[in-house]
Amino acid sequence: MRKNERKPRLIIILGPTGVGKTEMAIKLAGLFKGEVISADSMQVYRYMDIGTAKPTRDERQTIRHHLIDVVNPDEEFNAAIFNEKSAIIIERLYNAGTNIFLVGGTGLYIKTLLGGLFDGPGADKALRDSYTDDVKEHGIGYLYARLKYRDAIAAQRIHPHDRVRIVRALEVIESSGESIVTKQEEHRFGNNRYKFLKIGLNLDRRLLYDRIDKRTAKMIADGLVEEVKSLLKMGFSGLLKPMQSMCYKHIHDYIRGTHVLEEAVRLVKRDTRRYAKRQMTWFRRDNDIVWHHPHDIKAIIDEIENFLDV
Repeated sequence: MRKNERKPRLIIILGPTGVGKTEMAIKLAGLFKGEVISADSMQVYRYMDIGTAKPTRDERQTIRHHLIDVVNPDEEFNAAIFNEKSAIIIERLYNAGTNIFLVGGTGLYIKTLLGGLFDGPGADKALRDSYTDDVKEHGIGYLYARLKYRDAIAAQRIHPHDRVRIVRALEVIESSGESIVTKQEEHRFGNNRYKFLKIGLNLDRRLLYDRIDKRTAKMIADGLVEEVKSLLKMGFSGLLKPMQSMCYKHIHDYIRGTHVLEEAVRLVKRDTRRYAKRQMTWFRRDNDIVWHHPHDIKAIIDEIENFLDV
């Protein structure tokens, strides 16, 4: 890290869930005397350790990690908050001459940090309440059909069941008269506050899915069911956004008696594989990413050395 540069340098390790980003980041941060900023939308939540695959306490003692255990499960956290908090940490590490590793699979967090959020209309409570009522009365398909009518381009880019993005796209078009896609393209996430190297980790799909299945089994063995029970006992509702994520939702359903454990585990594996596929769809659009097999450690080290020496 050269302190006379005007822009901090970020080494970004990304890829689908289960591919080995945490292990790689710890190795690299150790070699390059760096610290890790987590770009994972679930690891920010306290008390949710096993199901979010957080680095262990020993791993965090070996290499310092930031933005893990930041908020309680019933507290708000989003890309804008991540952007703000990460910028403060990056400035501090940059001034200390520490190499910075941004590590995670939440593509939106990485994208907004590098380029910022576009200047769209703020949340409109009345609109959002009306959307909530529409979903309750007619289902998410009704809201998606409305988006297709109002903003066909945005609808093509949003999954029909992605309630959060459907609502936001409708909110933007109905508040501003412009498509959220148009606003994003005008902004282009191109402020380039940092110099960066994006290293993507990927495996053959069959091998990745096998890793996901084995990791899920280990989560169960490590006490995922007990972790969910503990969260419920602490008063955190199973309807909270983080509790509706793939690992926690199905285990919560098992605890409620909706599924037997074997079915809950099957659904966790299935949804995690689907999530990994969606992550790769997002990342493949990014031509800045240099892809490597997780075992290509020498090639990755060479990439980082060249990046830091330029």
